[in-house]
Amino acid sequence: MHQKLYIYQLQGKENNQVKTIEEVQQEIIEEFSIFDNWMDRYNYIIDISKDLPLIDDKYKTKENLINGCQSKVWLHAHYNNGKMQYEADSDAIITKGIISLLIRVLSNRKPDEIMNSDLYFIDQIGLKENLSPTRSNGLLAMVKQMKLYAIAYNAREKQASN
Repeated sequence: MHQKLYIYQLQGKENNQVKTIEEVQQEIIEEFSIFDNWMDRYNYIIDISKDLPLIDDKYKTKENLINGCQSKVWLHAHYNNGKMQYEADSDAIITKGIISLLIRVLSNRKPDEIMNSDLYFIDQIGLKENLSPTRSNGLLAMVKQMKLYAIAYNAREKQASN
């Protein structure tokens, strides 16, 4: 029905530039705006979850579990060529779709971009207000963990350059 309405930002624009965090957020807002009700939006989030690349089982560890989530969410981050890369999985399909959206916006970015990002799409698509309180807390925990990874790698990068 509404599968594959989006194209990941990393495929770039016509001149092969990577889209900004703001441009990706705007795409997500536009994608969600075509749905009239939250059942359709939930179904879209479920569709998005199916496209999240599988995380290697070796990263499904206690250390990679996000604290504060009702569901199990594993988030692994690594730093490659000056940019953060995120991989994730969840045992809950809605949560998996939510982390997929966050990865779409934040992966393949410089740590300082992630640290300074204002993830306004979350409020603009009504995500936080349409989640249960525990899922909403989980969403905040996912964002916080992704930013903490960026802070850690940014500090490491600065230390290495000194």
